[in-house]
Amino acid sequence: MSRLISIVTPCYNEEGNVEELVTRIRTVMQNTTYDYEHIVIDNSSTDGTVAKLRSLAATDWHLKLIINSRNFGHIRSPHHAILQSRGDACIWIASDLQDPPELIFDFIRKWEEGYKIVMAVKPKSEESPLMFRFRKTYYSFLTRISEVPLVQNATGVGLYDRSVVDILRKIDDPYPYFRGLIREVGFPLATIEFLQPRRKRGVTKNNFYTLYDIALLGIIKHSKVPLRIMTMIGFLLSALSLLLAFGFLIAKLLFWNSFDLGIAPILIGMFFLAAVQMLFMGLLGEYIGMIYTHVRKMPLVIEIERVNFEDRIPNAEPPG
Repeated sequence: MSRLISIVTPCYNEEGNVEELVTRIRTVMQNTTYDYEHIVIDNSSTDGTVAKLRSLAATDWHLKLIINSRNFGHIRSPHHAILQSRGDACIWIASDLQDPPELIFDFIRKWEEGYKIVMAVKPKSEESPLMFRFRKTYYSFLTRISEVPLVQNATGVGLYDRSVVDILRKIDDPYPYFRGLIREVGFPLATIEFLQPRRKRGVTKNNFYTLYDIALLGIIKHSKVPLRIMTMIGFLLSALSLLLAFGFLIAKLLFWNSFDLGIAPILIGMFFLAAVQMLFMGLLGEYIGMIYTHVRKMPLVIEIERVNFEDRIPNAEPPG
């Protein structure tokens, strides 16, 4: 009996890409010795993505659909789909075709060599040079402060052995930073370099908030450095304030009639300290918010429909 490979694809409003994606993945897998399931999880698309996926799934039992009740974001949805996989290995491939499905050949080859984790990395990209430089700088910074060694320029796309997926199920993280969580597992890892092409159809779903969200998530989840920096800066500012106050007192006592501090330094000092306090309160709020997310224990997503799965969603409405 051939071994099973699970391929997971999260998507949202990718009507123009899903047919080519499914076709290319089918072609790749037909040229391997493995059976496969292709799980596409749709984040409540508002275009014709779901209708096209249903049509494709009607003639291809390898294609399985999970349709979410609403848009649960680009962090929770793909992680949920990975946990639903049942293959000997799970491969995450994006739906925008910027991560070529043909990388699957390389992933499987490295897996057959014994690696339990194989990640795609993009040392070069055809995206905006400014955005690529920004991402590279962020990943470099995150690697320096992280408690675990992260993979530079990784997209999260890659292959994960069943043993890794089983560990992820046990961890049960309600809002994971996937690239960091994978490194927490600690298995030997291989990387596959590729040139990321430009998006041909559709528009990116990332905006400033989603990029900010995942950037902060990576820092909060895998580093205590910001908290320690807050403590150190607080101590240094307190010591500096005490020294300045003592210096001004001496100056006033020595030059009582001629020394006039003025209001400008006081206002500047007040605004500076207020800005530092707001920054530190915001960082503390991020850490506290993450604790709250874990305490709530909300599901990663809520499904309303599955297609081509043997199991059904409890209490789900039948498709119309």
